[in-house]
Amino acid sequence: MQLKAPAIVLAARPHGENAVILRALTREAGMVAAYVAGGQGRRLRPVVIPGNSVEADIRARSASQLPFGKVELMNSRAPWLNEPLPAAAILWVTALTASTLPERNPYPSLYDALGGLLDAICHAPSARGWAPALLSYEVLLLRELGYGGMKPEAGDLPETLAALNALGPALERYLLAERHGDAMAARGRLLERLARIA
Repeated sequence: MQLKAPAIVLAARPHGENAVILRALTREAGMVAAYVAGGQGRRLRPVVIPGNSVEADIRARSASQLPFGKVELMNSRAPWLNEPLPAAAILWVTALTASTLPERNPYPSLYDALGGLLDAICHAPSARGWAPALLSYEVLLLRELGYGGMKPEAGDLPETLAALNALGPALERYLLAERHGDAMAARGRLLERLARIA
């Protein structure tokens, strides 16, 4: 495997003393995992933050080997991780995507939609601007993975919040039922914060 492409960081799990196992979404190859040496170091730790856009150079000698990766920062979303509501949204959508997509299957529409959603979260004046995009992304993810048919309507923030609440059981049942971790807990924190401003 040899891939050099823009990617969205979904997760970075510490590995050993100084490396990380990076999970990133690319347009061409879908979600890929790679060993990034120095990922816990001073230079790369701010780069491998979930939500960041990077230029990824990923190479493996064989299909069974975990690829080695090098990343360079293209667009940092770290400043928004200091704000409770945008941080909750960024962490939820990256955790959801990392937990549900199979590796090395391209989903160009999900890559484009996730990039647009992250931009909206970071640049919209309030959650009213990006909450409908969050709902659309969750529906698109279900549809792309074969659980389509749901089309909740987004309106103002209370209607969007109601639609997000209605969509939760489908996400948990179809996408996250066999997954370990607390992805749905991240969604619960996000919806609680949205409810406070609705």
